[in-house]
Amino acid sequence: MSNDPSDRPDDGQNPFKGTPFEQLFGAAMGGGAAGGPAGFPDLNQLFGQLQAMMQPYDGPVNWTLATDLARRQVAAEPDPTPSQRQRDAIADALRLADHWLDPVTPFPSGVQSTAAWSRAEWVEGTLEVWKVLAEPVAQQSVEAIGGALPPEARAQAGPLIGILGKAVGAIVATQLGSGLGGLAAEVLSVSDIGLPLGPQGRAALIPTNITAFAAGLDVGEDDVLLYLALREAAHQRLYAHVPWLREHVIGAVCDYARGIQVNAEGMQARMEEQLRGIDPTDPAAMQSLLEGGMFEMPKTPAQEAALQRLEIALALVEGWVDEVVHQATSERMPTAGKLQEAFRRRRAAGGPAEQTFSTLVGLELRPRRLRDASTLWGSLRTRQGIEARDGVWMHPDLLPTAADLDDPLGFREDASKPEALTEDDFDAELKKLLDGE
Repeated sequence: MSNDPSDRPDDGQNPFKGTPFEQLFGAAMGGGAAGGPAGFPDLNQLFGQLQAMMQPYDGPVNWTLATDLARRQVAAEPDPTPSQRQRDAIADALRLADHWLDPVTPFPSGVQSTAAWSRAEWVEGTLEVWKVLAEPVAQQSVEAIGGALPPEARAQAGPLIGILGKAVGAIVATQLGSGLGGLAAEVLSVSDIGLPLGPQGRAALIPTNITAFAAGLDVGEDDVLLYLALREAAHQRLYAHVPWLREHVIGAVCDYARGIQVNAEGMQARMEEQLRGIDPTDPAAMQSLLEGGMFEMPKTPAQEAALQRLEIALALVEGWVDEVVHQATSERMPTAGKLQEAFRRRRAAGGPAEQTFSTLVGLELRPRRLRDASTLWGSLRTRQGIEARDGVWMHPDLLPTAADLDDPLGFREDASKPEALTEDDFDAELKKLLDGE
């Protein structure tokens, strides 16, 4: 007799009859170790083991697990609390940075307070924004998995869907914890990756990471600190005085989440492949299952569009920061060119932590088009001045597009700085206006 559940007599107990889930849940309801196909585990036992591994938590992500994992990863290396001397040095550098930025952008200072953070404090200080970024993705993943089932199957599989939800929440928490712990060892400031991760107006730098970063450069640590303070202060100005920008960036992640769809047949094939040979009583095997992308889903066109909007927005933010810091330092800091190139290479290369988040939500933390964006902003400033350059941020519809980044020197190439009118010219133009011309 065939071991395929679809070949067995239909006893009316399998609500998935005739769907891509028939074999998968047929095994769960009566097969595997309890009499199902050889090498295919009892999914009741499998999900029971998953449920036993997961502590109760509210919401789509187990944030307690994610935070604990990140803190443990951070604690694996020395993470001293910044000294008062370091806090004072960072506050002084940020004040000087704002003074240098005043002549090169009409946006006033956005720094309301300063801080020197340890790596662990960075994890805690940015956690609320990571919740906003990650929870829609996890929640929509669970809903998409449930929505892929036929209605009659969904009604009978309610408890199973709940367990799947906890499994997704555990997967996301594990990946987030690992990613946050890795990022904490790499980031140099709260705005380092371009996202508005901290409380509004709170400029924070991580001295332990700055010291390690400066050790690999042929530049004094004081110059590195000031250059980082300039970048942080520029980020703070932009997000403080472009009120729609924070929502625009975070909204792109939420749009990505809303576009999640599940291909039921494809998910069944992936689950079957990964479940074969898994021993549900072996914690190591279960952990490999959770880390093996069991619930990974291909991106939809809507998601690809949302991610492109996010990547372009981050590139424009980083390009603008690169441009204004270059203007502020061009005549004051001889080492600025070397530091600018070091930061551009760092942005382009990324690291393991960025790859973790890219795998999780497809989020590109290191914009690949930084150089193009910086060139675009610089060209616009040269032709029209800093007010016209920064005026582009008045509305999201005015922002350069991906096509504009393909030709950064051509953005508004027909526009030039308006010439000042003489008094006679002004009178002549006013007369034309009044005469209805």
